[in-house]
Amino acid sequence: MGKESQSRTLILGIGNVLLSDEGAGIHALNHFGSMYEVPDTFVLLDGGTLSFTLAADIESATHLLVFDAASLRSPPGTVQCFEGAEMDGFLAKGGRSVHEVGLIDLLDIARLVGRLPEHRALIGIQPETLTWGEQVSKALEPAIPKAAAMASSLLQQWHGDTSILHAKNSGIAAL
Repeated sequence: MGKESQSRTLILGIGNVLLSDEGAGIHALNHFGSMYEVPDTFVLLDGGTLSFTLAADIESATHLLVFDAASLRSPPGTVQCFEGAEMDGFLAKGGRSVHEVGLIDLLDIARLVGRLPEHRALIGIQPETLTWGEQVSKALEPAIPKAAAMASSLLQQWHGDTSILHAKNSGIAAL
């Protein structure tokens, strides 16, 4: 089997869609999925509020891209990408997660078994509010498509192929 045929890209959205901006990662994943057709080697997964059951999905990926609400200490709606060791450092400084298990815990499991995805990134979105509600706040509305576009660019860079993603709507071009 060639290296390309062994490639598996996991695009993971995490968060709680019942707590407004806490669900930004899921909303970004859904927006990405509605905008782009992806190859069979890509898996789009709603990780909810995380669980140890996701460890196997992460371990089997060669490329991991995660969307999540993140405390960036920036204005609400700020979108920032942390890649590789920068992602690991950001998560290590993040403290306790409100989820059952933190993303850093899942990455540590993959690291311990020697299956940490070679290419990994977190696209973090600064929340404004974490109150009850199924929609993101007005401040985050433009952040969702921005996060999806950032993911598209990064995936094309990782795979060295600008045609790897195809826009579903002919009026919208893939980056």
